[in-house]
Amino acid sequence: MTNPKEMIVAGIMSGTSADGVDVALCRIRLSNSDTPHIKLIGAREFRYPKAVRSAVLAAMDAKSISVAEMSRLHWRLGEIYAEAVEVTAQEHGLKLDLIGSHGQTIYHQGVASKYLGRPTRCTWQIGEASVIAEKLRTPVVSDFRPADLAAQGQGAPLVPMLDYVLFRSEKVSRILQNLGGIANMTAMPAGASFEDVLAFDSGPSNIVIDGCMRRLFQKSFDRNGAVARRGRILRSVIEQLLRDPYYAAPPPKSCGREQFGEAFLNRLLDLCHRSKARKEDVIATTTALTAESILNAYRKFVWPHLGQKAPMAKSIEYVVAGGGARNSTLMQMLREGLEPMGVRVRSTDDLGVPTQAKEAVAFALLAWLTWNNLPGNVPTATGAARPVILGKVTRA
Repeated sequence: MTNPKEMIVAGIMSGTSADGVDVALCRIRLSNSDTPHIKLIGAREFRYPKAVRSAVLAAMDAKSISVAEMSRLHWRLGEIYAEAVEVTAQEHGLKLDLIGSHGQTIYHQGVASKYLGRPTRCTWQIGEASVIAEKLRTPVVSDFRPADLAAQGQGAPLVPMLDYVLFRSEKVSRILQNLGGIANMTAMPAGASFEDVLAFDSGPSNIVIDGCMRRLFQKSFDRNGAVARRGRILRSVIEQLLRDPYYAAPPPKSCGREQFGEAFLNRLLDLCHRSKARKEDVIATTTALTAESILNAYRKFVWPHLGQKAPMAKSIEYVVAGGGARNSTLMQMLREGLEPMGVRVRSTDDLGVPTQAKEAVAFALLAWLTWNNLPGNVPTATGAARPVILGKVTRA
């Protein structure tokens, strides 16, 4: 490996929940152990303006949308990302060397289906990188997922590279759980090698809870899980929804609004209506669905992996990040399911990374790797045939 220089890198993340933009400023260099050393300097959250969020959500779930509308949204998001990074860098008085922009996922299909006579997989993240590079006069790495898909991977999850670099432990087995729009987890046995990393999307998280809150309460999300706490969990509804083949499919696997968007939401609400559910019951049930799908994935896929790879591990830690970490009702459900199995539940805050900043830090790292011609995917997580260099570089 060459000796990459230390760089100040901004990571930008806007997730499946489409609620806004997270920016993380990181100092990244090569450590003595030949792995990246990451220091988080600062992080900031920016909410999408209401009209922008509505446009993003409409584009995600659209059966069809005009080319003009999509092009305008692509450029408008580039402006929003540039402004968010500029504000954050100015607050910390930093001159950036590089920016990594995940973009806003509009469509993600990690499993091939037939299109125009050929099996096709695809992904699309928008937010014009040239706008960011020009406004900040800084090179930008963007469009991270296609290279992994081209190498026969699913293009997701990509955060496991950060999990391995930052949270791997010699003595403790760790599950890094992101509770964003989609719930995804990275399992690393104690003393894990790169090939021991298991990661996958377990199913929906905030996208279903938030969707029901918008439909029933005209609110963006269930603050602190307060509405779910007042409701009754409809176990029969959860049992029917958990029959979806996605949950039983083995990793590697990834999902998004394509599986758990408006059509799924309509089905869930119809099942709840048949059960004569109150509005609060619907939110309690969607929250419990997230918890149950995660717990089932842990029992079915993660626990056997940890036991096989690190049978003598002293302890298991379940480390949570993402917006769902602020939902105390969801967190209580996860603790009640995991702690009797001897799993300690923590947040990334305990390990030095704010829960909302983790994915933005991940894309700062992935940008740094790309800039230095180093692979960024974890093939055991995505199913790719080989490690590949991710993203496209736009120079200022």
